[in-house]
Amino acid sequence: MPPIRNLAFVVNDQKAGAPELAATLRVLASEAGVTVKSTSTFPIPLGFLKGQDACCVIGGDGTLLGVAREAAREQVPIIGINRGSLGFLTTFSADEARSQFSALLTGAFQVTYRTMLECSSGPGQQDLALNDVLIKEAVNSRIVRLEVWADDELVTDYYCDGLIFATPTGSTAYNLSAGGPLIHPGANVIAMTPICPHTLSNRSIIFREGVKLSIYNCNAESRLLVAMDGQRDLKVCADSPVEISVAAQLLPLAQRIGYSHFEVVRAKLKWSGGFAERTKS
Repeated sequence: MPPIRNLAFVVNDQKAGAPELAATLRVLASEAGVTVKSTSTFPIPLGFLKGQDACCVIGGDGTLLGVAREAAREQVPIIGINRGSLGFLTTFSADEARSQFSALLTGAFQVTYRTMLECSSGPGQQDLALNDVLIKEAVNSRIVRLEVWADDELVTDYYCDGLIFATPTGSTAYNLSAGGPLIHPGANVIAMTPICPHTLSNRSIIFREGVKLSIYNCNAESRLLVAMDGQRDLKVCADSPVEISVAAQLLPLAQRIGYSHFEVVRAKLKWSGGFAERTKS
C-alpha cells in the first residue's frame, strides 16, 4: 500500500491503556513526518476522516463500529488496535501495534473490503451497518409478527422475538449467538436469523448480494425497533416497510500482511481439536 502521510486517530479513552498507547503511536507517526489528528469524541466529528490516508482506531470492536460508516463513505482504511475483549475487527494487539507501527506507516499492510448493509425504515430514515440490523419490539419483550419479502417474492412470516440481518463480518456477533451461521468475510451476502422463532423449522437464510429485503410489521399493536450495529436506532415510519440491501459502499479494513481469518476465528472462539496443527505444503 502507499505510505501514510495523513493519519487520523480515534481513541476510546474508556478502554484501559488506550490513551497511553495512542500517545506513543502519535509520537511515532509525527517522527516519521506523518500529519496527525486525533479525537476521543463519539460519534466522531462530521468530516473528521475527509482527506485522511488511514484511521487508527484504538479501543474495542464497538469503537470501530462507531467509525465504520464514515470510513466507508470516505474510503479511509481503518487500522483497528484492540483494547477491548474479543477483537474480531480490531485485529492488531497493542504489542503488535507498537512493534509494527513504523512499518504500517510505510504501507506494509493489506486492505480487505467488508460488506455493509443499507437500511431504510421510511423517508429520511437511512443508515449503514457493518455488523447487523436488528428488528424487534421497541417497548418490551413481546413477540413480533414480521413478513419478509425478497424482491417481489414472499419468503414467509415470522412469529419470533425479532430478526437479525447480518453481514459476513457480523456473522460472528449477535447472529452467531442466535444460532446463525459463520460466513467468510469475502462473501457479499446477507444472513437472516430469527430470534427464538415459534416454528421449529424457521432457520437462518442466506440471501444473495443483489437482493432487496422488505420487512413488514403485521401487528398494528407492535412498535418496531430497528437497531444498527447495536449503536444507533432508526425511526420506523408508519405503513413503511423496513428495507435492507447490500450497500454500495464497502469498508476498507487494514490488516497485517499474512493475516488469516480462520486463525483469528480459531483463537477468538477457542476452537480446538484432537489433531496436531498441520502446515500446508
